[in-house]
Amino acid sequence: MLALVPTPVGVGPRYHPPPALHGACVPGALHGAPRVHVELFANRRVVIVPAGIGLRRARLRFGRVDSARCHAPLWTTDPSGVVSFAHRATVGALFTVWGRKLHGAQLLSFKGVVRLFRNGRLVRGDPGRCPLRDGDELVLEVRGYVPPHPSYRFPPH
Repeated sequence: MLALVPTPVGVGPRYHPPPALHGACVPGALHGAPRVHVELFANRRVVIVPAGIGLRRARLRFGRVDSARCHAPLWTTDPSGVVSFAHRATVGALFTVWGRKLHGAQLLSFKGVVRLFRNGRLVRGDPGRCPLRDGDELVLEVRGYVPPHPSYRFPPH
């Protein structure tokens, strides 16, 4: 039996990084694309994946993006960790679009060994090279262990 472990959200700007867009931006629908769920943990605390990553002129309503001028190849429309992607992409591409660091020894501003779990199983190697697959649950952790979720129930498109 799998038990859910309540994990507090970290306090301060390192745990609440703002969204950003680095790279190309094309007009298009924000919903209906393949999706993955990404959870970030540092020091056994949640790091928020914000709404508006990969979007230009995002308009938020009740914390969710309701429209945007254009989107990058990867984008977020709410702060739940759901990441939409337009075509083949990697975990590293998300961090490139976001303008944040990810490699084997750093996750955002947190330094230490970065572990990546896909659907609850440890993925060996460079976390940035992990390909995104529609419906996956991806957990990245640094400096501490939080039991990774094996799945995520996505809301309807």
